[in-house]
Amino acid sequence: WPYCSKRCSYCNFNTYVVPAVDEAAVRACLLREAQTLLRLSQVHSITSVFFGGGTPSLASPSTVAAVLEAVAEAAHLPAGAEVTLEANPSSSSISRLAGFRAAGVNRLSIGVQSLDDTELRMLGREHTAAEARKAVEVARGLFPGRTSIDLLFGLPGQSRDAWAQRLEAALGLCDDHISLYQLTLERGTALAAQVREGALPAPPQDLLADMYQTARTVLVATGFRHYEVSNFARKGALSIHNRSYWRADQYIGVGPGAHGRFVPWGEGGCSREARVQTLEPVAWMREVQSQGHSTRSRAVLSPLEQPEELLTLGLRTDEGVTHERWGHFSPQLSLQAVFGAPGEAWALQQQGWLVLDSGGLRCTWAGLAVLDSLLPDLLWQLQR
Repeated sequence: WPYCSKRCSYCNFNTYVVPAVDEAAVRACLLREAQTLLRLSQVHSITSVFFGGGTPSLASPSTVAAVLEAVAEAAHLPAGAEVTLEANPSSSSISRLAGFRAAGVNRLSIGVQSLDDTELRMLGREHTAAEARKAVEVARGLFPGRTSIDLLFGLPGQSRDAWAQRLEAALGLCDDHISLYQLTLERGTALAAQVREGALPAPPQDLLADMYQTARTVLVATGFRHYEVSNFARKGALSIHNRSYWRADQYIGVGPGAHGRFVPWGEGGCSREARVQTLEPVAWMREVQSQGHSTRSRAVLSPLEQPEELLTLGLRTDEGVTHERWGHFSPQLSLQAVFGAPGEAWALQQQGWLVLDSGGLRCTWAGLAVLDSLLPDLLWQLQR
């Protein structure tokens, strides 16, 4: 769902603020594209559905219900499959969220971002801290144990103490899943321009690292499992959908700018493809209406690109890359053969950043915090 009621100051996603949305037309195109791509993939069973955006909580519950019905008609959608909807506090009234639950949503991801009104204004968010708290409380009543919150850290001018206070406030509010994202100042955004022009201070790198380590330590001490670089869960409340990405499972992307990774068996394909749908909603709708889907680019992933993706994604998780999963993409060369011999990976193991054992290849607690700096050496070794 690519539409938002307002663009946040830090956002460079494929989102659109328009005077009015022809929801019936968008819904019809979402249904048709979902059915077409499911038919192309010949996938028999779906493990999860994720409504992302934009702001999907601006869509009608009837649109969400219609998409889920279309998916269930084209493939098996088990009764217990995870169905997540991203929501903003400003479009999360109890009646609206109850409508989404009745439509088939069983997990909510709420874009809280901060619990401080000054920070929320700087981020260009529409909601206040009080509205965020209210939305999370309502969501937890409707989706107990399955309400996740997003928080940003490393905001311009944010101190270590201020972040510790935000984290404490979030812990008093949250359910069993938290996603923490370091604010990235993306080129072309209003916030990046303010920092570039000196109107706001850029946070120093050592402070950002400190904030991340503080958050990890506090959350783990409170019973959360740090199961992925940015994600924390307790009582087993991991995101099944996102874990599918990190395990390099197949997924189908529907809607403007959506990404997918699947084998198009339905048209004679036998290799996994990376697909991206047309970005702009009006053009996307026109293409879906004329040809059933709007795939703008598609590329067959090479025998090297597939294990590269698995490595890049899998090492983000605490389980890492298992031998079984690696063998699925690299049947000729085992993890031990690639990374067990003396070389870059061996050196990283000796330095305490990586572990290679009977479970597979994974980062240590220290390694997970610096993964981006480890990957180039590992990819270089794999390419050789």
